[in-house]
Amino acid sequence: MIITKTPFRMSFFGGGTDIKEFYEEYGGSVISTTFDKYCYVNVRHLPRFFEYSNAVVYSKIEKVARVEEIEHPLVREAMKFLDMHEINITYDADLPARSGLGTSSSFAVGLLYAFYALKGKYVGKEKLAKDAIYVERVLCREAGGIQDQIATAFGGLNRINFGREEFKVSPVIISNERKRELNDNLMLFFTGFSRYAGEISRSQVASTREKHKELQEMLGLVNEAEKVLVDKTNKLEEFGRLLDYTWSIKRGITKEITNEGIDRLYKRAKEAGAVGGKLLGAGGGGFLLFYVEKEKQAKVKEDLSDLLYVPFAFENDGTQILYYKPEEYEKK
Repeated sequence: MIITKTPFRMSFFGGGTDIKEFYEEYGGSVISTTFDKYCYVNVRHLPRFFEYSNAVVYSKIEKVARVEEIEHPLVREAMKFLDMHEINITYDADLPARSGLGTSSSFAVGLLYAFYALKGKYVGKEKLAKDAIYVERVLCREAGGIQDQIATAFGGLNRINFGREEFKVSPVIISNERKRELNDNLMLFFTGFSRYAGEISRSQVASTREKHKELQEMLGLVNEAEKVLVDKTNKLEEFGRLLDYTWSIKRGITKEITNEGIDRLYKRAKEAGAVGGKLLGAGGGGFLLFYVEKEKQAKVKEDLSDLLYVPFAFENDGTQILYYKPEEYEKK
């Protein structure tokens, strides 16, 4: 039996520049972090006592005789990719899916990590990220970028650069004190479930060429944001202002990213004292993140009391194996 624990991520700057159609021509870059909310994947071989040969438990329960019969596309394609058979998979998470926090990619990374471990094979975080990208974007044919798989595999507060052939993960060099201050000044609220990210991502991919100027500006903001973080002479409040500005650009890329309800919530938060913020993920719902100075947080929380407030802390570990006991397995 193998149990993996994989964090969710929040992306601050550069979202959209991790789409292949953009970064292969212009290069791409994001600043993101993982935080202490996780998905857990439990994988073991299924005993040969049942009529079914594979079982998958997530928001529904699937019990099937053949891998090809599994409805969950990620599970099905990941099992075929690594030649897994007679498997029992259980998925659980601290936060809901379709909420803009890279939950599907966290699942992909954690699932593949568990599969490799069950086979008794070591795999590094770079390969995990690349395999998860391949399974989601190629085998499952899901639209979207590639930052989530990388962020959740590696963990930490990082700048991730994308090129035509490779990606590079570089930690943002920031003192523990400044990092805690940044963490303490961020507030996360759940607005409700979003549409499937793939639907919004397809719209964003379609508009990439038309909106390349906006995406290039968002790419430039990554440099500015990193300078704010690493240079102690800069006030962190500027990080919030940059969030506000990048959100104003992102919401113009496609009409699917926001809606009237999200815009009203964002306005209420700013009127209550938030410096800036953004909707996390592809858009359409999910989590709103705000930069709010400590003395104004009570007012923001009060004015958004109809939303679920979710405290969090940054984490640095990325995907981990919590329990490791590989199994001997002979295919029928």
